[in-house]
Amino acid sequence: MTRPVICWFKRDLRIADHPALTHAARLGPVLPLYIVEPDLWAQPDASGRQYGFLCETLDSLRTDLAGLGLSLVIRTGDAVTILEQLRSDLGVTRMVSHEETGNGWSFARDRRVADWARMQSVTWVELPQCGVMRRLDNRDRWQSARDGFMRETVLPPPADMRPVAEVESDAVPAPQALELTDSCPGRQRGGWRAATRALDSFLSTRGETYTRAMSSPLTGARACSRISPHLAFGSLSVREVVQAGRAAPQGRGADWARAMRSFQARLAWRDHFMQKLEDEPAIEYRCLHPAYEGLRPADPDPDRLAAWSRGETGLPFVDACMRSLIATGWLNFRMRSMLMAVASYHLWLDWRATGTILARYFTDYEPGIHWSQTQMQSGTTGMNTIRIYNPVKQGLDQDPTGEFTRHWVPELAGVPDAHLQRPWTWGASNTVLGREYPAPIVDPVAAAKAAKDAVYTRRHAHRGDADTQAIVQKHASRKRPPRKPRPANPKDTAQLRFDL
Repeated sequence: MTRPVICWFKRDLRIADHPALTHAARLGPVLPLYIVEPDLWAQPDASGRQYGFLCETLDSLRTDLAGLGLSLVIRTGDAVTILEQLRSDLGVTRMVSHEETGNGWSFARDRRVADWARMQSVTWVELPQCGVMRRLDNRDRWQSARDGFMRETVLPPPADMRPVAEVESDAVPAPQALELTDSCPGRQRGGWRAATRALDSFLSTRGETYTRAMSSPLTGARACSRISPHLAFGSLSVREVVQAGRAAPQGRGADWARAMRSFQARLAWRDHFMQKLEDEPAIEYRCLHPAYEGLRPADPDPDRLAAWSRGETGLPFVDACMRSLIATGWLNFRMRSMLMAVASYHLWLDWRATGTILARYFTDYEPGIHWSQTQMQSGTTGMNTIRIYNPVKQGLDQDPTGEFTRHWVPELAGVPDAHLQRPWTWGASNTVLGREYPAPIVDPVAAAKAAKDAVYTRRHAHRGDADTQAIVQKHASRKRPPRKPRPANPKDTAQLRFDL
């Protein structure tokens, strides 16, 4: 009797361009397995909105696997315990999965699984599913290797799959069973069909204004591709998206050409930053530059942290962006950066506390991108440009009519346009501030100056030390990222990479 091969699904919930599933199909009858791990969902960066998206994506995967003649097996519990049960019951000796660049918890879990596999003589093959490379000595040839991977043929769903005799499957736990109550009704829907609809509409119509519309939360919600949660959970592969973008109709004008170049660059930046976490998992917990440990209080001011997390700082555009994120699970990248920067500089809050809150709010939370960007926007890398966003100016620039701000901060509906982003300058503000809407918890100008002085003092003190030189050498010269696309607005020097 041919023994079954486990194909362990994690953040790769699709059947097309799935190297692990394709490889498993060559080895024998395939048992597709997804493990709902309560301990994973108890982590501080996990949320109900992410779990809801996962459940919808699992439903889609179950349907797609059924079309291949396979039944998705769901089990709930500890991965090692469940894998050992399947090994004992079915005589499993081989398992295939994709490499995962997740959070610290999933990294530790995978090490336990590897120990189990060695002890039980189970051959566990892990395959890459994107441009991230495990055990990479240096980044000298990373870009060419990543581009080569993206040029390889997109794998079709495997044909002639051999199923395993019926194996018991658990029901997917309800969110309440995992104590996940953050449902976020306005979030995007999960699953392969929702993913392909989003990608197709972006490449056919919505993407034309991508480069000039992505900076505003009002226009970015339509102009961006909105596939980021599908990439995070793997209902689409990055390679599929890269090749679909390259195959998009040509000759549609300069706007389309710029949009597609920018889109491809951001996909490459995605792999670049995920590689950083793969190389240095500790950046989830420790400042990239050790000199910045202790720069801010380890225990954040609870009142400021609570006000920021609820969208009640008294800075209208900041609060509008936060409330929009809470309600929808998505925000364009520039505004994500602003939220993090205001928390880190104006409110002087430690990035670990604020980064964890944002991780829960993002339906598309991807640890490799999230923690690198969190540190960049907090000024703790020791090498990146320090960007202290002016939240008033951002509101004036990105929401000039006040439509977005008034929608999410309706308490300010009656404030005149000239004072909307600075309601404290309005003569009648005493009828609103402190009653319907909070007064600003900091003076944005004074707070920015104090933060700038503190950060630059620390940076200058360590400019030439060994740690700084080592970090610059490792991350700036040898780890060259993809070429950064030119901003739509030449003055927009903070334009970044992940408006997907």
